[in-house]
Amino acid sequence: MNLLFLSLTLPAFSLLAEHQIDSTDFVTDGVFHAAIEGPATDKNGYLYAVNYGVEGTIGKVSPKGEVSLALTLPKGSIGNGIRFDQKGVMYIADYTGHNIWRYDGKQLQLHAHQPLMFQPNDLTIANNGVIFASDPDWKNRKGQLWRIETDGSSSLVETEMGTTNGVEISPDQTRLYVNESAQRRVWVYDLDKKLQTSNKRLLIQFPDFGLDGMRCDAAGNLYIARYGKGVVAKVSPDGKLLKEYKLKGEFPTNVTFSQKDPGLLYVTMQKRGAVELIKL
Repeated sequence: MNLLFLSLTLPAFSLLAEHQIDSTDFVTDGVFHAAIEGPATDKNGYLYAVNYGVEGTIGKVSPKGEVSLALTLPKGSIGNGIRFDQKGVMYIADYTGHNIWRYDGKQLQLHAHQPLMFQPNDLTIANNGVIFASDPDWKNRKGQLWRIETDGSSSLVETEMGTTNGVEISPDQTRLYVNESAQRRVWVYDLDKKLQTSNKRLLIQFPDFGLDGMRCDAAGNLYIARYGKGVVAKVSPDGKLLKEYKLKGEFPTNVTFSQKDPGLLYVTMQKRGAVELIKL
């Protein structure tokens, strides 16, 4: 190959590789409200996210990308994080009503109400049904972390934190992760057999942009929505940044794996009102 041609083309190839998009559109712009959040999939691979068309709703997306209305929350309630427990029951963080809702596919029930919450945001559910909920106070750049029992009673794990957002339990149930958006930190706690937390420590801190929702893969790696940067960061259990997946949009709010095909990672995109898909 001509060396002059090689010298001219290599920088162009490097530039292309640097800006390569790792995702495709699964649900296109404007199908969901601009404040789309809280993706979660059921055991059949159907994806759910909050604010389908208008706030206060939950949309359901088939594995082929067909979207329909799954649920409308009571007046005054707006959902954020969604999670399914081991039995397939859906739990929804209602940040305006300070509630956690429970939906079995037929009936919507109030699972927990905690007036001391700022605005429950994201959820994670242990194998035994215990929920941990992040609770940010965006105005004051502070936050809390709650534990919610299977009977709906709640207790504070920690207060006076940064703006708590993404929360996740490791697949082996021995670690609890929570991130702080404004402070760009991810913390990790050890969990004992009763899911009591101890040994809090910093896992990783990012130099720029915000953090939003996150999930663990089967190997325990964290996938973190980097709000404003337009990437999903993959972080190892020992806090190493392994990879950044480049998205089409700039404002990912949350991520989730397909329960049916763990190689599919769905990303909700604020402002676009869309869902992007990364095939891992």
